[in-house]
Amino acid sequence: MEDLLRSLTPGVLGALVRRYGSLDACEDAVQEALIAAALQWPEQGIPDNPSAWLITVGTRRLIDARRSEAARHQREAVVAALTPTDELLSPAPGEQRAEDDDTLTLLLLCCHPDLTPSSQMALTLRAVGGLTTEQIARAFLVSEATMGQRISRAKQRLKTTGATFTMPPNLHERLRIVLHVLYLIFNEGYTATSGPELQRASLTAEAIRLTRELHRLLPADGEVAGLLALMLLTEARRPARTGPDGMLIPLGEQDRSLWNRAQIDEGRELISRTLAEAVLGPYQLQAAIAAVHDEAERAEDTDWPQILVLYQLLDQAWPNPVVRLNQAIALAMVRGPQAGLDLLATLDADERMANGHRLHAVRAHLLEMAGELDAAYDAYEGAGRRATSLPERRYLEARAQRLPRGRTGQ
Repeated sequence: MEDLLRSLTPGVLGALVRRYGSLDACEDAVQEALIAAALQWPEQGIPDNPSAWLITVGTRRLIDARRSEAARHQREAVVAALTPTDELLSPAPGEQRAEDDDTLTLLLLCCHPDLTPSSQMALTLRAVGGLTTEQIARAFLVSEATMGQRISRAKQRLKTTGATFTMPPNLHERLRIVLHVLYLIFNEGYTATSGPELQRASLTAEAIRLTRELHRLLPADGEVAGLLALMLLTEARRPARTGPDGMLIPLGEQDRSLWNRAQIDEGRELISRTLAEAVLGPYQLQAAIAAVHDEAERAEDTDWPQILVLYQLLDQAWPNPVVRLNQAIALAMVRGPQAGLDLLATLDADERMANGHRLHAVRAHLLEMAGELDAAYDAYEGAGRRATSLPERRYLEARAQRLPRGRTGQ
């Protein structure tokens, strides 16, 4: 039920915003419709057309709210009450949209150029990705209250600028931020920042669907194709990422026969064609790295020297601490764990990395490779304390517990 409602939310919100215009009011109405569905559907059954049901209930909530306003708004509510639900699901006369995809149009609205990049991403993750304010705050490393204010200001800014729910004439103007938002949504679905589940398949599926739509609209754009390839090549491993008990299984220990070969083949074909035709960008480089991993039949067959070169190129094109973190792993696999540890040391002064668990987890892994077992134990323990995802915390704690103490260098 939760996954169904989450998957329906962006389309329902898009349909209401297209008809009524106010993102803030429509989001409130959709939230009330979702609550009504969560209460009624378990007893009454899921309706034949759940989207239409949610739109109808959301419309009624908007009408109720507008009845308390001026007479002009009351007349609009009467008109809205007489509007058939199927009309809300269809475009207005003369309106053109890609495949009538309200979710994509909503995504582009949230990435309005009058918003700051951080507000664009936060608002899109909330309205289109369906993430909670707490989850978005974790992704941006800020407090929940700060993120709530940011999202509220973004909605108000859209209202004051008179932004309309239409497909912008030039998609390229908003493409960079749209791609980054889709990237963040996919990452949150593939490895949840918090909670009891490692993965949220509905988010990765929605990110892939929207990226496919962008690729259909912009088939010659290398970064759109690169992002789609990256998502497919990464999502292909999802069936092997957890055991029956939900425990995280790292890439090197996964049963590769469980990987989705159709997604791998599609992703490889996409990135091979794109690298030959388009200007190289960060998403294409990440997709190329993912393709090298997926091409290896066994973990020990992985072409780490090629991956290291690709990470060095990525670090030049898109320098950030996460890229450097992954580059350290590749460096360790090629030149030994100490080389990787030396590179990790350059990230110690970065508060974003020092306060999170990933830097400590990678350091623990490299220390274990180097035979520094006591230090590895401490690093795994420190990473586990910082992890906000329960499966990741359990994995890190288990890695620590399997190490014997007092045997460094043996």
